[in-house]
Amino acid sequence: MSRNQELFTRALDSIPGGVNSPVRAFGSVGGTPRFIQRANGPYFWDADGKRYIDYIGSWGPMIVGHAHPAVIEAVQRVLGDGFSFGAPTEAEIEIAEEIRKLVPSIEQVRMVSSGTEATMSALRLARGFTRRDRIVKFEGCYHGHADSLLVKAGSGLLTFGNPTSAGVPADTAHHTTVLEYNNVEQLDEAFAAFGDEIAAVIVEPVAGNMNLVRGTTAFLQALRERCTQHGAVLIFDEVMCGFRVALGGAQALYGITPDLTCLGKVIGGGMPAAAFGGRRDIMAQISPLGPVYQAGTLSGNPVAVAAGLATLKLIQAPGFHARLGEQTAKLATALTDAAREAGVTFNAASVGGMFGMYFAAHAPQRFSDIQAAGTPLFNAFFHHMLDAGVYFAPSAFEAGFVSSQHDDAVIDATAHAARAAFAALAEGAPAR
Repeated sequence: MSRNQELFTRALDSIPGGVNSPVRAFGSVGGTPRFIQRANGPYFWDADGKRYIDYIGSWGPMIVGHAHPAVIEAVQRVLGDGFSFGAPTEAEIEIAEEIRKLVPSIEQVRMVSSGTEATMSALRLARGFTRRDRIVKFEGCYHGHADSLLVKAGSGLLTFGNPTSAGVPADTAHHTTVLEYNNVEQLDEAFAAFGDEIAAVIVEPVAGNMNLVRGTTAFLQALRERCTQHGAVLIFDEVMCGFRVALGGAQALYGITPDLTCLGKVIGGGMPAAAFGGRRDIMAQISPLGPVYQAGTLSGNPVAVAAGLATLKLIQAPGFHARLGEQTAKLATALTDAAREAGVTFNAASVGGMFGMYFAAHAPQRFSDIQAAGTPLFNAFFHHMLDAGVYFAPSAFEAGFVSSQHDDAVIDATAHAARAAFAALAEGAPAR
């Protein structure tokens, strides 16, 4: 028995499903999860000592690669002074100022410890600011596991074919309206029916939790216009795409200004840190200034802030995002070419440092397109690549991530493995 299997068997006894986040269980693709021991640059190593090219990057944060010396040094520098104080620190001001500089729509920002906290708090704030209850979200977009957001959500919920969650009260779900992503007509119908009830519209402008699906410019502009017209708060959930698709996030890429933005992943540099922020008049409603309560013992944790600040400094290097986007596009092209050579229907797409893989002829526009793609083929492809030492997300419903450490040699090695994997798929050969 492999060491990975031993650890998984042991974990099943004390941890539900053997994992602390559902998609890690390999429930969609089958097989034994890999238990990771260490990581460096574009690679990590499992409990059996096998090295993998890593294309999940801790689900997005590791934009500068694993164990970057500057990030390690920043963390080590603050460790000796203590882990957490429950009191303000100067570093919290520094990261807030850095976020404001990079994302101009954010006039004030509140640090939290997870993306779920950020989206949950932003929605509570929007409801308190507008004095309305209804929120609008989009099918396949995942905004964390707060009750009102687990209605046709993405991420691990889609992986297990369960688009909603037990334990969510019907009364809570009643206040959430779910529309089709990139569908302006449905959006107009919703505002015509409920415009004076809608507190907020929350959206991933570049969705990464139903695989990579890019919002169209027309769709995102319509969101901005309808929210302005009806007095609703437009929330961009950039927990995943923030600083990933462009230095200023998707809002900089599209030139659209949301009222509130949720950030995470990159701003923690791999540590548990997230944030929400936006217009000063809306943020003034947060306690202790206003009546909307939000708090967190570990918010602004000095170790997480140090890692995040170091990462934000690194990604501002001249040409950083241009190079990151070039390498990610190179990967998408290499995968698509490899599939074409083997005669397998497949395409890959990228935005900045994010990419998607689809066993379909065209890139998807909405969740129903993803559902129609070939999940069994993805599962077989995943295992062929895993055997070859390439670790993609263990689900057909997740985007992938490239770091600044994924150089040409890494992309070429991935392409070589992909050619063999697609050839095996074309021949119907099973993965080991």
